[in-house]
Amino acid sequence: MEEVIVIGSGLGSLTAAALLAKKGLKPTILEQNWIPGGCTTSYSRKGFVFEAGATTLVGLDENMPLRQFLDQTGIQIETRKLKLPMQVHLADGRIVNKYQNIKNWISEAEKHFGGNQRTFWENTYQLSQFVWEASTRYLDFPPSKPVDFLRLAAKARVQDILKARYSLVSTASRLPRNQPDDQFKQYIDQQLLITAQNTAREVNFLFGAAALCYTNYSNHYIDGGLINLVNPILKYIRSRGGTIFCRNGVQQIIKKKDHYIIHTKTNTYKSRFLISGIPINNMMTLAPEIISPGSKRKILTPDKLYSAFQMGIVFKSQRHFESIHHQIHLSEPLPETHSISIFMSLNHEADLTRSSVPETRVASISTHISNPLSQVNTAWLGAKIIDVLEARGFLRKTDIIYAHSSGPKSWAKWTGRAHGFVGGYPQYHQTKPWQMIGARLDGYRAYQCGDTAYPGQGIPGVTLSGMTAAKRLINDWI
Repeated sequence: MEEVIVIGSGLGSLTAAALLAKKGLKPTILEQNWIPGGCTTSYSRKGFVFEAGATTLVGLDENMPLRQFLDQTGIQIETRKLKLPMQVHLADGRIVNKYQNIKNWISEAEKHFGGNQRTFWENTYQLSQFVWEASTRYLDFPPSKPVDFLRLAAKARVQDILKARYSLVSTASRLPRNQPDDQFKQYIDQQLLITAQNTAREVNFLFGAAALCYTNYSNHYIDGGLINLVNPILKYIRSRGGTIFCRNGVQQIIKKKDHYIIHTKTNTYKSRFLISGIPINNMMTLAPEIISPGSKRKILTPDKLYSAFQMGIVFKSQRHFESIHHQIHLSEPLPETHSISIFMSLNHEADLTRSSVPETRVASISTHISNPLSQVNTAWLGAKIIDVLEARGFLRKTDIIYAHSSGPKSWAKWTGRAHGFVGGYPQYHQTKPWQMIGARLDGYRAYQCGDTAYPGQGIPGVTLSGMTAAKRLINDWI
């Protein structure tokens, strides 16, 4: 019998597995794809390396989940810190530099959007700092057992309770009043969509602050792609007796009195403990009896989720880009997607490992699709996006040497994620932080991590979900 089975090898799963391995357990990771990492990985095609999902690496600052996880395990990763985290290209052609330094960012925001924004951004940044410091301190949140309440009460501070009230109001309600620039709201909404998967009217200000300020923390790049964030974690897990089996997707889970039976495409496993790093929507198909009634009521249907259209483009270029991350706003929505922004990430110009052709850049491009069940013409949409990139001066069509694209169906096939949705659960104002899906799946020995347990916030969020799941298992049983 296995000690603990971990379903999926996304960053949440790997975080939980590594922390359990540190505690002496030997996790067995089951991954349906041929490479590990889930939405935080890289893949090779035609001699070029593209990012599979996530492209921005945030979370290495003090009090942030990834930093704490790496410090706890001693795992070392090599990164390049970005001088300019992102540029936002507004619909009217203005380019907004997303500086990390909060004072520089406030000056830039006031330059482009007008008005006095200092108070808003200072408060937002302070609140984002609280979110990450409190999140890593309160790993027993959201509570589902009496012992969780006791542990939370022992750590509670008056100032934390005061700041927590911002989870009761929307981000839209906290925006500067009398904002003269019509594009300011579009800027806010499109920035929130990157990490919170929703707009200012729906995202509560507590999570909205973290989403809006992630470029005010150090942003990093890993040569060779994010697979080189995954590999050191896997090396750590293996060094402590853990294993991973790729191309071994789970097909059924059966709960027994004191263990779980997991059927995959190639094998059957028995395990004392179970950690699911796949979306809870998938778990509803694999093992509906494991999910508690309270969590079942919180599962979102496809019309409440987002999918994405993705492209990989390799083009000839000797141009120096000030930033490798670009959000491009559109004057009108892209047909079939209802999206009014495109996100593009480039390989770092000093990273020569992702292209087999000299003097080229590799771009990973995505745009939201409002409903994962939507059908899109990928060839037509890809051509439209290339038109935008050429018009905005990023590339010339004649310089493209390779391109491929995918829609919701391809994304679902690649990741195995139900409906092909991306980015975790969108944050809705009606769902308060304490109403999120908890780490305990069945109240017994099954646990949940990943971006449906801690929705949004990218790499820091899923890392936090893995830390929470591991801590619950350890506290409950070890």
